[in-house]
Amino acid sequence: MPDLVIFDCDGVLIDSEIIFGRVLGNCLMAADFPITMDEAMVLGFGKNRITLTAEVETRFGRALPDGFFDTFRAEVDATFERELVAIPGIEELLAALPGPRCVASNSHLDRVRHALAVTRLLPLFDPHVFSASQVAQGKPAPDLFQFAARQFGAACERCIVVEDSAVGVEAAVAAGMPVVGFCGGGHCPADHAERLIAAGCSQVFGAMPDLSAFLCET
Repeated sequence: MPDLVIFDCDGVLIDSEIIFGRVLGNCLMAADFPITMDEAMVLGFGKNRITLTAEVETRFGRALPDGFFDTFRAEVDATFERELVAIPGIEELLAALPGPRCVASNSHLDRVRHALAVTRLLPLFDPHVFSASQVAQGKPAPDLFQFAARQFGAACERCIVVEDSAVGVEAAVAAGMPVVGFCGGGHCPADHAERLIAAGCSQVFGAMPDLSAFLCET
């Protein structure tokens, strides 16, 4: 068994990426950025506030307006309250998982905890919920995963990371951690497994029972 299983949050524990992309698209269009919903999904996938800000400036040649993230976060939180659900099978996986586990997300800590609370997953991790806001650099830098491992006194090579984004996979590889992919979220395109393998995953799982069997038998 690994000393620690580190779960990404969005797209692994909760089916949030498709909501996140839709709200991001609406907010960008409201701020007069010419973008489609599909483009917004790709633009925002796996990014935190810093990397998303940089990506928008690079793509459109101008900065996000003041207060953009306050509006965006309020819209995400309100939509989560109405629509957000856990990935099917994750509660059963966590109940069967015998060893330590934690969450390590690129999103702000308050938003991660709110999303987990809405889907009733927070008690299954609390207090071990970690965010890029607690380290110098978020994913794809290794800082967040290394920070999580230190909280448990776990060696990086004795951890397993579960990720749904290439950015997260790159961070795990940089941290020296084995990483597997999950592509069962509503946002994942048909070729998502291949992308995760190319980024460095040893295996990719499309359904939570298969991931559970792997983690509980490793």
